[in-house]
Amino acid sequence: MSLAIVPEQVSEEAARLPVDEIAAFLQHHLGQRMTAYISGVTDPKMVSRWIAGRNTPRDEPKMRLREGYQVVRLLVSAYGDETAKAWLFGSNTRLDDQAPAYVLRHASNWEDLRFVVPAARMFAGAAS
Repeated sequence: MSLAIVPEQVSEEAARLPVDEIAAFLQHHLGQRMTAYISGVTDPKMVSRWIAGRNTPRDEPKMRLREGYQVVRLLVSAYGDETAKAWLFGSNTRLDDQAPAYVLRHASNWEDLRFVVPAARMFAGAAS
Protein backbone atom coordinates (compact mmCIF):
# COMPACT_ATOMS: atom_id res chain seq x y z
CA MET A 1 0.00 0.00 0.00
CA SER A 2 1.83 3.11 1.23
CA LEU A 3 5.25 3.51 2.75
CA ALA A 4 5.79 1.70 6.02
CA ILE A 5 5.13 3.77 9.09
CA VAL A 6 6.92 3.65 12.40
CA PRO A 7 4.71 2.43 15.28
CA GLU A 8 6.26 4.99 17.65
CA GLN A 9 5.27 7.76 15.22
CA VAL A 10 1.69 6.48 15.20
CA SER A 11 1.62 6.39 19.00
CA GLU A 12 2.87 9.98 19.14
CA GLU A 13 0.24 11.09 16.60
CA ALA A 14 -2.52 9.39 18.61
CA ALA A 15 -1.49 11.35 21.69
CA ARG A 16 -0.91 14.67 19.92
CA LEU A 17 -3.65 14.99 17.30
CA PRO A 18 -6.89 16.74 18.22
CA VAL A 19 -9.69 14.23 18.76
CA ASP A 20 -11.76 15.73 15.92
CA GLU A 21 -8.95 14.84 13.47
CA ILE A 22 -8.73 11.34 14.91
CA ALA A 23 -12.49 10.88 14.53
CA ALA A 24 -12.29 12.18 10.94
CA PHE A 25 -9.49 9.74 10.11
CA LEU A 26 -11.44 6.82 11.57
CA GLN A 27 -14.64 7.82 9.82
CA HIS A 28 -12.80 8.13 6.51
CA HIS A 29 -11.30 4.64 6.77
CA LEU A 30 -13.97 2.74 8.73
CA GLY A 31 -17.16 4.67 8.14
CA GLN A 32 -19.32 6.49 10.64
CA ARG A 33 -21.05 3.43 12.15
CA MET A 34 -17.85 1.50 12.78
CA THR A 35 -16.20 4.59 14.27
CA ALA A 36 -19.18 5.07 16.59
CA TYR A 37 -19.07 1.38 17.51
CA ILE A 38 -15.40 1.32 18.54
CA SER A 39 -15.78 4.59 20.47
CA GLY A 40 -18.64 3.08 22.45
CA VAL A 41 -21.39 5.55 21.48
CA THR A 42 -24.77 4.38 20.26
CA ASP A 43 -25.54 7.30 17.93
CA PRO A 44 -23.34 7.30 14.80
CA LYS A 45 -24.24 10.98 14.23
CA MET A 46 -22.16 11.80 17.30
CA VAL A 47 -19.04 11.11 15.21
CA SER A 48 -20.02 13.91 12.81
CA ARG A 49 -20.58 16.24 15.76
CA TRP A 50 -17.09 15.49 17.08
CA ILE A 51 -15.55 16.10 13.66
CA ALA A 52 -17.42 19.40 13.29
CA GLY A 53 -16.36 20.45 16.79
CA ARG A 54 -19.97 20.72 18.00
CA ASN A 55 -19.37 18.12 20.72
CA THR A 56 -16.32 16.69 22.46
CA PRO A 57 -16.18 13.01 23.35
CA ARG A 58 -16.11 12.08 27.02
CA ASP A 59 -12.96 10.52 28.45
CA GLU A 60 -13.75 6.85 27.69
CA PRO A 61 -14.77 7.39 24.04
CA LYS A 62 -11.76 9.69 23.59
CA MET A 63 -9.44 6.97 24.94
CA ARG A 64 -11.03 4.41 22.60
CA LEU A 65 -10.72 6.76 19.61
CA ARG A 66 -7.03 7.43 20.28
CA GLU A 67 -6.27 3.72 20.66
CA GLY A 68 -8.43 2.89 17.65
CA TYR A 69 -6.53 5.47 15.63
CA GLN A 70 -3.26 3.67 16.29
CA VAL A 71 -4.72 0.33 15.27
CA VAL A 72 -6.40 1.61 12.11
CA ARG A 73 -3.43 3.76 11.07
CA LEU A 74 -1.08 0.77 11.32
CA LEU A 75 -3.41 -1.62 9.50
CA VAL A 76 -4.53 0.77 6.75
CA SER A 77 -0.93 1.65 5.90
CA ALA A 78 0.01 -2.04 5.75
CA TYR A 79 -3.07 -3.54 4.08
CA GLY A 80 -5.74 -0.96 3.21
CA ASP A 81 -9.21 -0.22 4.52
CA GLU A 82 -10.94 -3.53 3.85
CA THR A 83 -8.35 -5.67 5.62
CA ALA A 84 -8.25 -3.21 8.52
CA LYS A 85 -12.04 -3.56 8.93
CA ALA A 86 -11.87 -7.35 8.68
CA TRP A 87 -9.11 -7.49 11.30
CA LEU A 88 -11.01 -5.20 13.67
CA PHE A 89 -14.18 -7.28 13.56
CA GLY A 90 -12.65 -10.75 13.39
CA SER A 91 -11.89 -13.04 16.30
CA ASN A 92 -8.34 -12.56 17.58
CA THR A 93 -6.42 -15.19 19.54
CA ARG A 94 -4.20 -12.48 21.08
CA LEU A 95 -7.33 -10.93 22.62
CA ASP A 96 -8.87 -14.11 24.10
CA ASP A 97 -10.71 -14.71 20.81
CA GLN A 98 -12.54 -11.40 21.06
CA ALA A 99 -12.73 -9.00 18.11
CA PRO A 100 -10.43 -5.97 18.54
CA ALA A 101 -13.41 -3.66 17.85
CA TYR A 102 -15.30 -5.30 20.73
CA VAL A 103 -12.33 -4.83 23.07
CA LEU A 104 -12.07 -1.17 22.05
CA ARG A 105 -15.80 -0.55 22.52
CA HIS A 106 -15.95 -2.09 25.98
CA ALA A 107 -12.68 -0.75 27.40
CA SER A 108 -13.16 1.40 30.47
CA ASN A 109 -9.47 2.11 31.11
CA TRP A 110 -6.06 1.87 29.45
CA GLU A 111 -5.41 -1.50 31.07
CA ASP A 112 -8.33 -2.98 29.11
CA LEU A 113 -6.63 -1.87 25.89
CA ARG A 114 -3.07 -2.98 26.59
CA PHE A 115 -3.03 -5.83 24.05
CA VAL A 116 -4.91 -4.24 21.14
CA VAL A 117 -2.14 -2.08 19.63
CA PRO A 118 0.55 -4.78 20.08
CA ALA A 119 -1.72 -7.25 18.25
CA ALA A 120 -2.21 -4.72 15.43
CA ARG A 121 1.55 -4.05 15.28
CA MET A 122 2.25 -7.76 14.94
CA PHE A 123 -0.34 -8.18 12.18
CA ALA A 124 0.83 -5.06 10.34
CA GLY A 125 4.45 -6.19 10.67
CA ALA A 126 3.58 -9.40 8.82
CA ALA A 127 2.94 -7.25 5.73
CA SER A 128 6.61 -6.23 5.53
